[in-house]
Amino acid sequence: MTPSLPTAPVGNTALRITRLGLGTAPIANLYSTVTEAQAIETVQRSFESGVRYFDTAPLYGRGVAEERVGMALQGVPRDQFVLQTKVGGLVREDGSFEYDYSRDGVLRSFEESLKRLQMDRVDILLVHESNVLMEEAGLQQAINEAFPALVELREQGVIGALGAGTNQWEMEWEFARHSDPNIFLLAGRYTLLEQTSLGFLDYCQQRAISVVLGGVYNSGILVTGPTADAKFNYRTASEPILKKTRQLKAITDRHSVPLHVAAYQFARNHPAITGLIIGSVNPSEAKDNRAIWDAEIPAQLWVDIRAAGLVEAGSPLP
Repeated sequence: MTPSLPTAPVGNTALRITRLGLGTAPIANLYSTVTEAQAIETVQRSFESGVRYFDTAPLYGRGVAEERVGMALQGVPRDQFVLQTKVGGLVREDGSFEYDYSRDGVLRSFEESLKRLQMDRVDILLVHESNVLMEEAGLQQAINEAFPALVELREQGVIGALGAGTNQWEMEWEFARHSDPNIFLLAGRYTLLEQTSLGFLDYCQQRAISVVLGGVYNSGILVTGPTADAKFNYRTASEPILKKTRQLKAITDRHSVPLHVAAYQFARNHPAITGLIIGSVNPSEAKDNRAIWDAEIPAQLWVDIRAAGLVEAGSPLP
């Protein structure tokens, strides 16, 4: 029998999530075509392995991910899982996607998500990042309209927690200063290769704001290793990044630990981190992600990484 995954509270709310969650962008044809049956089986296999936290968004496959998650979870008692989706964008009838952080846009996005999910509520609702938020007008609209709309939904009881999902800790810090978030999804900014967000993580811990990490492999290089075409943050990795990855891999190889297993367990170890969201494209990957959580890593591996100066001094090691 598979042991239960550990859980953690979401901010100061009554919600608890498994510390491993399933990211559903891959089952919406992100990297390759995925059949509906395969997508549904992937979600269900994750549930069987102990995962009870599912992350999705209207953007993923222009609504396809939400539809498939909803189908996969039909018949599962609603109190047996935590469902997280996002607002800030609308799927148009022609299949195009339009960002909208107005109050009306957020509420409409939420209603459309509920229909695709075949649910009457979601547990966590996040403002989703886009290029619009890189402009001051878009950022201010999110602060002045989107977040207050989420607070209304939280007060109505149709969501249990709110926050934002981005790959920029600076933006999330700005949201934290001007709103009342319970949780942030931060992608790619606290990994074995990059620890730029340490100050932000400390701030969230002090304010009891949960942080869940996505992108813990920096979009590929911490899985593939330092190959010629390795991707770091969705671009071809630079030579300094390749060099650092070679150094990390030399240490993990010496201890017979796959690089991605070390990256996965490093990311979850910071005390501010509530959990990890890892994408799976098929049932086998869903099973592997659970196995990685349970994998044992020799303590000396972390001692060697610290001694080599490959992580920031303030980064806690397992």
